[in-house]
Amino acid sequence: YMGHFLSVYFFFAMRLLRATFSSARNHWRWQSSHAEQPRILVTGALGQIGTELCRQLRTTYGNGNVIASDVKLPQKAFLKSGPFIYVDVTNYHTLAQAAVEHSIDWVVHNSSIISVAGEANPPLSMNVNIEGARNVLQLGREMGLRVLAPSTMGVYSPESGRHVKEDAILKPKTIYGICKIFLEQLGVYYHNKYGVDFRCLRYPGIISHETLPGGGTTDYAIHMIWAALQSGHYVCPLEPDEALPMMYMSDCLNGTCQFLSAPEELLGQRVYNVAAMSFTPRELAAEIERHIPGFSVEYQIDPVMQGIASSWPDTMDDSAARDDWHWKPEYGTKELVEDMLDRVSERLERSHEELSSTRKDPMNQSYSV
Repeated sequence: YMGHFLSVYFFFAMRLLRATFSSARNHWRWQSSHAEQPRILVTGALGQIGTELCRQLRTTYGNGNVIASDVKLPQKAFLKSGPFIYVDVTNYHTLAQAAVEHSIDWVVHNSSIISVAGEANPPLSMNVNIEGARNVLQLGREMGLRVLAPSTMGVYSPESGRHVKEDAILKPKTIYGICKIFLEQLGVYYHNKYGVDFRCLRYPGIISHETLPGGGTTDYAIHMIWAALQSGHYVCPLEPDEALPMMYMSDCLNGTCQFLSAPEELLGQRVYNVAAMSFTPRELAAEIERHIPGFSVEYQIDPVMQGIASSWPDTMDDSAARDDWHWKPEYGTKELVEDMLDRVSERLERSHEELSSTRKDPMNQSYSV
């Protein structure tokens, strides 16, 4: 009996030991997999691109690995989606503290004062856009971080030509474009001198159905689509035949994430154009009218916005991005308008239903002071 008892004991002891090792091995694999995911700090996370970019990055790398930051206060829904911290990019110490405390590997530097808003307050634009860029790049040098910092088609000018490549003449007419040239050149300098993995995309106008515009010249396109659904009429601040490069937010997010994670050996340069389509206000209105017959546009030219738009190119050549890291957009003008009308219609319908529900139930109201 003793021999039988020892055999049974030994059998179950070995099973327990194997189970323990198996559990430890699985735990180690989970930790290794978790450890391999980069920790990403997104500055300007509450801006038009940052809000949606955080969501996409969290889908890929995990909610806890993407740290959103801004100087504005987020809505509760955004706070629930993942970590958020207050970071002023013009203050190097708070930026460095955030990177250290959250073990950051990559920074996506979206903090910026964009075109029209920048012209209204050039000192603020220079402070945020120049000092912020300098601080992020210095942090990248000291901590060995990958830094992706978007630029803009606003670095181009009439001297660049109407169809532009990355090596075109750069004589921007706005403080926004001037600040972005500083960012690009300083980033390339930090890469060449200190080995910082700096990456930069020159964005065209970005069109989104989710986040409201933030003061850009190309925002007219978003306003036009909303106006078509709400009133059937739009007052356009640009000339009817002013062509500008554009991109749908879905392509912007996919391209940014693709570029951010691309192996460094694929990058033949540090600054790339990305583009998807180009259209004029007249062409956009015609495409909208295909879906909303009777839609009308009135042109009341804003001299500041028109002056900025006239200084920008009609199209951007992004063949380098397509060749080097296989960038390819999915949306053209037709697909963009169709999807925007569908998505904005859904938002307007939900808003109407929520308003009707609130009016029916007087106890279901929120008040702010």
